[in-house]
Amino acid sequence: MTSTLKRSAFCLAATTALVTGVAGTASAQPVAVQDGLVNVAVGDVTILEDVNIGVAAQVVAQICGVNVGPVAVLGRAVDRSGTDSTVCESNMEPVTITQN
Repeated sequence: MTSTLKRSAFCLAATTALVTGVAGTASAQPVAVQDGLVNVAVGDVTILEDVNIGVAAQVVAQICGVNVGPVAVLGRAVDRSGTDSTVCESNMEPVTITQN
């Protein structure tokens, strides 16, 4: 009976260590916050910071001379993924949307 108790305790400890290790690794992953806000930069100058995607899309559309709709879709994608996106080149400087 003692060996069964020891095996059970060992299995419980091993399982706990495994679960804790996996959970610790998963929680270390960066989390992209989807809050509907983005930043807009021209070159290395941020012109809009923590602004609503709709407002950012209108400003970027004016700068780049494109339609607002596709820029808004791109802004939502940036907000979800956290990946920066260049919309156009304006006066030799890239116009980018980034996650705030």
